[in-house]
Amino acid sequence: MAIIGETQFLERIQFFNGQRLFKGDLQTLEAFNREMRWLHNQSLHQPGVGSGYAVVGNIGDRQVVISPGYALDSEGREIILTEPHTEPIPPVADNGSGGSVFYLLTISYPADSDLEVAETRAGICTEPGVVRLREDPVFCWVRLNDNDANRQPVDENLKVRIKNSLFIVLGQIEVLNCKLKQPISTAQRRNAQLRKRPRIACGHAQVQWNPFPASATSGARVGELAFSATINTGAAKFQATPEYIARIEGERLFPGGPATNQQPILVDALLNVAASQHDSFVVQIFPFSTRAIDFSKVLKSWQVAWLGIEN
Repeated sequence: MAIIGETQFLERIQFFNGQRLFKGDLQTLEAFNREMRWLHNQSLHQPGVGSGYAVVGNIGDRQVVISPGYALDSEGREIILTEPHTEPIPPVADNGSGGSVFYLLTISYPADSDLEVAETRAGICTEPGVVRLREDPVFCWVRLNDNDANRQPVDENLKVRIKNSLFIVLGQIEVLNCKLKQPISTAQRRNAQLRKRPRIACGHAQVQWNPFPASATSGARVGELAFSATINTGAAKFQATPEYIARIEGERLFPGGPATNQQPILVDALLNVAASQHDSFVVQIFPFSTRAIDFSKVLKSWQVAWLGIEN
């Protein structure tokens, strides 16, 4: 059963003295450790550049230089560059109308078939076999359309791979006459480390108010009426219980009666937030008014606006 991405199974590999080992045994052990590491990366990090991968390219250059770095894709796979890499820019003159051509520079996790053989070794009574592959990222220039407002990849397949964070963007270039017209921009890249800032979400809820006994712990001493409602905040996708702030939205002034000289009735309520959870909270209200009024009509016009702050 898949947990996340390509994690298909969870088996602890065991060995015993005198066991005859085959290639599959050791490769299964390697696959287990790799999938557990990928699962860790998916669970605790977002796709993007973790460190390094600085890209340098100035006006008039015909190539960009990428420094060593570490990045993660959406499947938790590590994309590692250990030595500086020089990547030639696409040799295009213009977009066919005399204008510049725009590209994204991306990296992706290499398949075994993409890697250079680093070492082969002779077997016992068998042909030599590959034992080490040199792991380097796959670099790709992705052509963008000429729409100034919303430049998107021309190739739909590459667009999907970038959107799904299988291709990690390092920067964007503008090419004219086979060289850079502007220094490379790195504003398009994404950081794999989440910024340490609170998550804030808000919403409105049409609620069904239910009467409940007012308790001394609520801190309210207004009349004998009290109502509560459960507010669902699941759409905010909080991971921990946030601090909730809530208020009542709706009418406060209601007609005073049939007589033309009667003043409108002012209605309001004290509010208390209780039973907070990561996906819901209970709001309690203690209404009061300047004169007697049917509160069932009032409650129909009231909804709850809320704000959640997750540190």
